[in-house]
Amino acid sequence: MTAPGPEPDEAPGLEPGGSVSPGDTPPDAGQTSGLSHPQPMPSRAVPITVLVVLGVLVLGVAAFFVLRAFDFFN
Repeated sequence: MTAPGPEPDEAPGLEPGGSVSPGDTPPDAGQTSGLSHPQPMPSRAVPITVLVVLGVLVLGVAAFFVLRAFDFFN
């Protein structure tokens, strides 16, 4: 069970009826501006190498089963 919030009569910044005054609400967006330092570009060598190795393995397994189907291993 959660604790109840403050009573409307005791809450700071509320006008009669429970609404808030203009300027008491936070802005929609942050007030920071500007850019951060440039982000480094990740290397593409590792993903390409992994894909090439996987491709070679898949082709090797496929070739093994094709050659086995034609009975080249006897």
